[in-house]
Amino acid sequence: MDAAELDGRFRSHSPCIPPHLVSRMFDLGHAEEVAFQAGRGEWFCARELARRLDGQGRRAEAWEVITPYVATGWWMAAEAGAVLLEGWGRGDEAIALVRPYAESGDRPALAVFARLLARHGRSGEAFALLLPHAGDEFLATALVDVAGVAGQDEEAAALLAARIDASHRSTDPAGPRPGLAPANAVSLLAAVRERQGRIDEAIALLRPGAADSPDHGHQQLADLLARHGRTEELRHYAGELGSAAQRLAELLEERGDVEGAIAVYRSRRGSQALRRYGAVQLAALLERHDRRAEAIGVLRSLADSPPAGAEDWLVRELCALYAAHGRAEDGLAYLDALKSLTGGEEWTFFEMRLPLLAACGRREEAIALVRAHPEADTWYAATSLAQLLAEAGRTEEAAAVLGAHLPGSAVDLAEHLITLGRVKEAVSVLQEQPH
Repeated sequence: MDAAELDGRFRSHSPCIPPHLVSRMFDLGHAEEVAFQAGRGEWFCARELARRLDGQGRRAEAWEVITPYVATGWWMAAEAGAVLLEGWGRGDEAIALVRPYAESGDRPALAVFARLLARHGRSGEAFALLLPHAGDEFLATALVDVAGVAGQDEEAAALLAARIDASHRSTDPAGPRPGLAPANAVSLLAAVRERQGRIDEAIALLRPGAADSPDHGHQQLADLLARHGRTEELRHYAGELGSAAQRLAELLEERGDVEGAIAVYRSRRGSQALRRYGAVQLAALLERHDRRAEAIGVLRSLADSPPAGAEDWLVRELCALYAAHGRAEDGLAYLDALKSLTGGEEWTFFEMRLPLLAACGRREEAIALVRAHPEADTWYAATSLAQLLAEAGRTEEAAAVLGAHLPGSAVDLAEHLITLGRVKEAVSVLQEQPH
């Protein structure tokens, strides 16, 4: 095994057995093949096998699975090993395992190492270790986490406040502040102030229009107000901030005030994009409370509204609602009307017909339509056809269809082969994908 190759496969999920197929192999009783592949460099197999062995109390076996990967010097394996060791009460060994990576300057390793030290009674050391990296957005977040354990919240707050002040002095207050480092200083300072119980100061930092308020702090502000029961303030911001409206609606729903939550979404102001997003959230809320006809009506009205109108993602949501609630024929009628209006039908919309036809008991018709489609020879059409065949119990045919469209269909083909019990063949398909 080679660290660089392992890292490449981890990031791309190719050529290797991806996590969801590892789980599928376990579920269908192919644990021996997973173990075999774990010994041949399949990281996702090794990781899941070690996790399951650990859950069964078979610690020595779990460690034996992970050890060859740790020996490559690959950081992700070392981190997984440290998680196991810490979970077994061997914190000092976990620290020793991670230390070389942190000392080499690896940023993720440094953050993990500092938090590990803090969890094991060495928070002061962890804080000092991260202090020189306070200008790094990623490591500053770890610094703030560690500060809470170390009892050094005020030191962290003073550092962040000084950096915010410095950014004001170095740039035009009316314009962007490229000098703010870390870029999340305001959000982090607000988190510290909240932890200290200084809620009003945290809110003031995140309030829209405040000199230091970052755009990405709006969700943080909404969550903060909800946590502290500041409902009226949350209601005030709901008119201008999508995140505040959503959090208010969630809070009201949690309290059993469904009508209040609905009213929040119905009164959504702001840009058209915000109103459309709010309408989708409203439909989901209505569906959760079995008000299906209303949910469909909301999405249908949205899909029929110019100028954006029938965007594919929105029509997909609408068709899924139709299918889920016994109105597949209505969904097909809507797609027919849309096709007539636009003078044609792109593959994206054609594909939406297929589950609707299946829901109407017309799966064979759907299969025939895909086979006759002008784009039938593409890998994406093959994927849709294979799904229909598999749902009809014709998994061998589904596999044959996908086999003609490698490598694009490799993962889908492997899943069908695993279902058929042809696990070795599935693994070969996945491992033979081009890099």
